Amino acid sequence: MQLTSTALVYLATAVAVLATVATVWLWPRLAGGHPWQLLGRIGLLIFTQLTVLAVAGLTLNNSYGFYTSWGDLLQSDTRPLTLAQSGGGRSGPPSGDTLVRPTDEGGLGTVTDLPQGPPEQVGRVESIRVTGKASGLSDQMFIYLPPEYFNPRYSRQRFPVLLALAGYPGGALHLLTELHTPQRVSELQRTGRMAPTVVVLARPTVAAPRNTECVDVPGGPATETWFAKDLPAALRSAYRVSRSPQSWGVLGYSTGGSCALRLALRDPGSYGSAAALHADYQVAGDWATGDLFGGSQQLAQSYDLAWRLQHLPVPASSLLIVSTRTEDDYSATQQFLATAATVTKAHPELRVDALFLPDGGHSFDTWRRELPAALEWLSDRLAPPPDREPAS
Repeated sequence: MQLTSTALVYLATAVAVLATVATVWLWPRLAGGHPWQLLGRIGLLIFTQLTVLAVAGLTLNNSYGFYTSWGDLLQSDTRPLTLAQSGGGRSGPPSGDTLVRPTDEGGLGTVTDLPQGPPEQVGRVESIRVTGKASGLSDQMFIYLPPEYFNPRYSRQRFPVLLALAGYPGGALHLLTELHTPQRVSELQRTGRMAPTVVVLARPTVAAPRNTECVDVPGGPATETWFAKDLPAALRSAYRVSRSPQSWGVLGYSTGGSCALRLALRDPGSYGSAAALHADYQVAGDWATGDLFGGSQQLAQSYDLAWRLQHLPVPASSLLIVSTRTEDDYSATQQFLATAATVTKAHPELRVDALFLPDGGHSFDTWRRELPAALEWLSDRLAPPPDREPAS
């Protein structure tokens, strides 16, 4: 039974209810002063509380996606890594001990509204586990392959890539069940408003449950390295995707949006464009992040996006800021855009656009309204891959 399965939550709930009933029924029989009766009462209380905590923990994990499998929770996967060679006719991830391999983690089977039909007509969503050589990190994610990926006419074609990042706390599954990202992409591609694109759906919480904000933590998880180096290298080893950073973009909401902006500004050699829905522009430390910079003010400053634009070399990137005029951070967004406008006058190689809804909050209802426009904007800026697979 999978860690994220609804059946496991129902089973745990049934056990908790039975434990509560048993406690009520047995308590009068254990009311005496004998040691075994005292131990019995203590045992009933402990068992009942553990079952209730198990239900709460499983429910929270399913909602926020801290751990996607038993192996993820127990860190039981220690198989060695090898770099797969890309094959021109490959239509899915390779098997075996490679950087990308298929998995049944993540709960893909619970998604009921994906386009139905042959992959050469509707594309395909796969659940994969990716492991990084530079960071040593590993995580489950989903990948959407467009119909053209399976069409023999495009067998030598490489495809642009869009990395979509969820918020914190949250899992990659939210990009399917709440934002319906592959469904929106499929519709936009079908109607010609988006070019055929490989979409990778991931979470920023690679070192769950800690929120590392997609930074390389001194002495801790190298999350930026994971997204900027490991993930592109692994995907290029397994899929027919572009090797040019101008054909790679990143989109995210909330914490995922903050990560998207940081990756495009700090790692333009990996991602040439980014769209951020309701992002933050500084890394704020709290109980979920801990000390991300080892006490280094200089390192923390380098992740402040406005400071970076003003004091460090300006990359040739395209950014889209998406929010609402009623969002709590509207003033912070306006300040960042004002800074960006000043910088872009002197550095036209950087392009910053903005879209605002008149109202809406920090919620999936709002992000669903904003997603299609952000996807179209990104598709317009993902350069067609300049390279092709070699002939067989």
